[in-house]
Amino acid sequence: MERVTGIGGLFFRAAQPESLSRWYATHLGVDPAPESYDEPSWWQQAGPTVFTAMSSNSPHFGSAAHTWAVNFRVSNLEAMVNQLRSSGIDVDVDPEDYPNGRFASLLDPEGNSIQLWQPTGDLSGPG
Repeated sequence: MERVTGIGGLFFRAAQPESLSRWYATHLGVDPAPESYDEPSWWQQAGPTVFTAMSSNSPHFGSAAHTWAVNFRVSNLEAMVNQLRSSGIDVDVDPEDYPNGRFASLLDPEGNSIQLWQPTGDLSGPG
């Protein structure tokens, strides 16, 4: 079977798309979409990605009005949390260390759910 090789984009509606794109660039380092084909897109490090449908009443998304959530891998959760908090952004760090790593949660300015994940274990991928 032919398989896709990864996620090429994540697209979502925003009340203020330019402002929200700047927020992601400033606070998380996610470059905004390029304005021309001559400019590079944001490149991410290779690593595991979870792609799954969840129950419509899952608390993972925050309010019922929000239908998507994103999980970003980070190499140093503590440093990222400190960086965000120093910018006045509220971040909840999960006190539990899970077999697959550590997690923290926050909301973007439009109330979309963001999870930060510092993975543990072998991230080299399958075979």
